[in-house]
Amino acid sequence: MRLALVVGYSGAGIKLPIDLVKEAERLGFDSVWTAEAWGSDAVTPAAWILAQTTTIKAGTGIMQMSARTPAMTAMTAMTLDQLSGGRFIAGIGPSGPQVIEGWYGQPYGKPLTRTREYIDIMRQIFRREAPLTHDGEHYQIPYRGPGAMGLGKPLKSILHGNPDIPIYTGAATRKGVETAAEIADGCFMIWANPERYDLWEATINSGIERGGRSRRSFTFAPYVRMSMGDDIAKCRTMMKDSFALYVGGMGAREKNFYNDYTKRLGYEEAAVKIQDLFLSGKKSEAAAAVPDQYIDETCLVGPEDHVRAQLKKWKTAGDRGEIDMMVLSVSNAAELRVAAEEIL
Repeated sequence: MRLALVVGYSGAGIKLPIDLVKEAERLGFDSVWTAEAWGSDAVTPAAWILAQTTTIKAGTGIMQMSARTPAMTAMTAMTLDQLSGGRFIAGIGPSGPQVIEGWYGQPYGKPLTRTREYIDIMRQIFRREAPLTHDGEHYQIPYRGPGAMGLGKPLKSILHGNPDIPIYTGAATRKGVETAAEIADGCFMIWANPERYDLWEATINSGIERGGRSRRSFTFAPYVRMSMGDDIAKCRTMMKDSFALYVGGMGAREKNFYNDYTKRLGYEEAAVKIQDLFLSGKKSEAAAAVPDQYIDETCLVGPEDHVRAQLKKWKTAGDRGEIDMMVLSVSNAAELRVAAEEIL
């Protein structure tokens, strides 16, 4: 199993933990991942990281698809891949309707259809086998819709890049994971229980079969939040604000992928309570309603010995070929080193 580091997106200010990234590189981490929401973008930090490292890969986890045309995303990926000596990974995802329609002013549409079209266009551009054409529901190339001048011409990328730049997708639903397993090189999960691969096994296998590929060609990569310290209650509390945001507020009441996922993981009553509290403005109460057990099953928290015991469960899942990469969110180098000692 591989290890990766996620540096996330900004709050009110942005400052990248380059020392932490370089320590991950020294320890043999596979990659480091950036993110975006509605503040800092994902691409600029990835470029910044690639410029200051030599061996570790950098990827976007994720670029929101509606923010960029697929051709622009492909151009960005090819540019960073060449400038970094082949160390860029293109992570894309549909995000959610609140962000896409509320921030970008774009229709959310059909996320899985958009994902299929987006990846098809990117792969065409990477491979340069013919001038780019695409006739889909979300994208028409050359464009022939309202306002078109009728002068569009199929083009082939001037830049001769790597035809196999990896493409990962963000996923939170069965269909999203199945689609990723069929057409992408990997997918992220917002979090996971390493002992509940059964929730995803049939879905991943179905996508793999439809794609006519092997399981080893696909990377299943959950995000894993880490907080190591003597006070396990305090460490858990550090995780709960984030869980409450996603389970309670990252989406509308009737359409919140993370709330649905929490229910699938066995926390239906908690998911309802967290959302009710968060949407009524009681954010601290929502965080307190996140069960300790839920944190323990999906995160790495507490004293070093406890964290090492938790990591053994993840390593076992990796040895079984279920979890291919842990994407760690950490706050210091000591946490990186403990993870590396147990996994790598």
